[in-house]
Amino acid sequence: MKLRTLLTAAAAAMMLTVAPASAQQLSIATGGTGGTYYPYGGGLAELITKYIDGTSAVAEVTGASVENMGLIARGDSDIAIGLADTVYAGYTGTGKFEGRTLDNVRALASIYPNAVQLVTMADSGINGLADLKGKRVSVGAPGSGTEVSAQTLLSANGITYDDIEEQRLNFNETADALRDGDIDAGFWSVGPPTSSILNLATTREIKLIALTDDEILAALDAEPTFAPYALRKGVYEGVTAPVNTISTPNVLFVNEEMDEELAYQITKTLFEKVDELIAIHPAANDTTVDFALNSTPIPMHPGALRYYEETGMPIPPKLIK
Repeated sequence: MKLRTLLTAAAAAMMLTVAPASAQQLSIATGGTGGTYYPYGGGLAELITKYIDGTSAVAEVTGASVENMGLIARGDSDIAIGLADTVYAGYTGTGKFEGRTLDNVRALASIYPNAVQLVTMADSGINGLADLKGKRVSVGAPGSGTEVSAQTLLSANGITYDDIEEQRLNFNETADALRDGDIDAGFWSVGPPTSSILNLATTREIKLIALTDDEILAALDAEPTFAPYALRKGVYEGVTAPVNTISTPNVLFVNEEMDEELAYQITKTLFEKVDELIAIHPAANDTTVDFALNSTPIPMHPGALRYYEETGMPIPPKLIK
């Protein structure tokens, strides 16, 4: 599928509307430009600017999930996207957030699943997870949800950083390093298809590594927010059969101090204008009320809950605080 190139945040804001001086501008913390967070966040910024009176928004490039939790907890960004495992760990003060609970964040929705995608060259000789031992492997950018997911998956299956030559590269850097032969394999945890892999697949013959049933079960035991997922045939050039892997929901979240009406309007706009997001990135096909209510790991903002109540869908008690 063709991904529409997004305007830069500033240009998008100027072209869509000339906001009055009194308008509030929201920042949306996303991830690297080679992933799904940035185009999705940019699309959401367009919707907010277009449909919520007196409000504009811009998407900002960040280190993704782990960094985004801190940005929201400190009030340095207004809206963010993060992997469910990272968001849950931050909210509960577990895992990488041991000793620093960020329980002032609240969800607006879970918006789509992130698939763990392990990519190598077609002629690399790497055919499974165990083949990564002794290889140069990009595990994702520092502070990213990709690294959290990759490390959890590897550890659950008996592989540590001592067994590989880990490199902490963002999505575009990982694709470039694979193309240039500087690494042997790389992890992405992102909504498929993603531009950096799409571009790589047009210039090199790639291979996506499938996980075995046992590897998937081990990962699910280690991280309850993981779920089985199959990358579809044809998702990238050269992928000729479905590829079994794991996925993690992506959560749209804010600080608990966000104005209730604003949180309500953002949530309402997200779902009622989702067709416009789908036109920007196909990951938004999974942005549904049902997915949000059944996949969100932390309590929701009261403004978001007000929207869900209007839909008439049952709200799980764990989402109410």
